[in-house]
Amino acid sequence: MSQKRKSSISFGPGASSLILIFVVLSMSVLGMLSLMNSRNDIRLSQRSASVVEAVYALNVQAEESRARVDAILLEAAKDAASDDAYLTAVRDMLPESMTVRERLIEWTETDGLRKLSCALEVQPLGSESRALWARYSLTSLTEEGAQP
Repeated sequence: MSQKRKSSISFGPGASSLILIFVVLSMSVLGMLSLMNSRNDIRLSQRSASVVEAVYALNVQAEESRARVDAILLEAAKDAASDDAYLTAVRDMLPESMTVRERLIEWTETDGLRKLSCALEVQPLGSESRALWARYSLTSLTEEGAQP
């Protein structure tokens, strides 16, 4: 009868140490990657927050300008007898930073990096609302080729 020898593979005491070192190194690398990802997420969140704050500041400036225009429209409507006289009075009362084309009052708000283009359409004398937004467009000045 032939006897079959059972072979067994035995790992010495060094094999378990190598596996342990490999596991520790793998966990260290994964930990570092998680830390780097978290730091990048924080930076991105901070940049996003600063952009949102800047855009909302431009929106506030635009709404304040609209409030000034609305006050001008109300004042011009008091003394105007006709729609043409009303528009002429509005043109005379508007600040120089605002331009008027026909019934459209246009201006821009900027913070150096972004530009908010605004336009109000003046409604006819006696209308329920004095002006309606015709344009409210935010663009990045770097998109237009300007240097930040």
